Amino acid sequence: MAKLDEAYSQEIERWHAGRIERLTAPNGWLSLVGLEWLKPGVNRIGSAADNDIVLAKAPAHLGTVTWADDGTLSIALAPASGATIGGKPAPSAVLLDDSHAAPTTVAFGSVNFVAIDRSGRKGLRVRDSEALTRTGFTGIECFPVDPAWRIVADWQPLDPPFQLATGTVIGTIENYPAPGKAVFQRDGQRCELYPVLETPSDTQLFLIFADRTSGKETYGAARFLYADMPSDGKLVLDFNQAYNPPCAFTPYATCPLAPPENRLDLRVTAGELKYRGGH
Repeated sequence: MAKLDEAYSQEIERWHAGRIERLTAPNGWLSLVGLEWLKPGVNRIGSAADNDIVLAKAPAHLGTVTWADDGTLSIALAPASGATIGGKPAPSAVLLDDSHAAPTTVAFGSVNFVAIDRSGRKGLRVRDSEALTRTGFTGIECFPVDPAWRIVADWQPLDPPFQLATGTVIGTIENYPAPGKAVFQRDGQRCELYPVLETPSDTQLFLIFADRTSGKETYGAARFLYADMPSDGKLVLDFNQAYNPPCAFTPYATCPLAPPENRLDLRVTAGELKYRGGH
């Protein structure tokens, strides 16, 4: 392990504290309690057994979500449902999914949901601020902070970007543009990784990777890492900030899996360890 600089250690600790704060927020990933797929046409929603989608904490008949022929979603609430749409009482509304900057939130009590679209599959992502995964959160252990895992890699731009085919835990394939690849030496071997842009307007690169700790000390499907944009032909990859994806905490996430191109044949002994309270 490289000599630990106190300021750097504190920087990583602050980053991880912020990460935990976001994770444990009332609407964070730990509050996720359901992923309900919609069918084209009318979908009845509520806690009663005669609904198409049964939500335990909902009114007996909350209302209906309609998936129209043109692909749009709309919601109509039952009278006296007590639910809000976008934070306000309203009988009905267009239901914007999470591809929009501000998806439409339908809330009742401690529960809310938004619509999602995954390669043409549409569903409802349900959160509950009182979920046991949130209230019973046990914290996340990490490898000791090691400055040697703050790697300054060579950046090799790719024009046009490489389309990185990435599987997901729900069996779909997402194609992310990789504007270049990061190349570095570690443990006597050449390593290459393809960070991607999640959206064209992103100001950071996103890395989905696995290594020889995956499925042992660390979560098996992947770990995530963000990096600032390259500068002067270099890209900084600080694996001390590698973290578990949402699917490490809940079965209701739709996380990407590490693609073959981003599977390292070495042990990355930095960042978050496997979550002991995982499903």
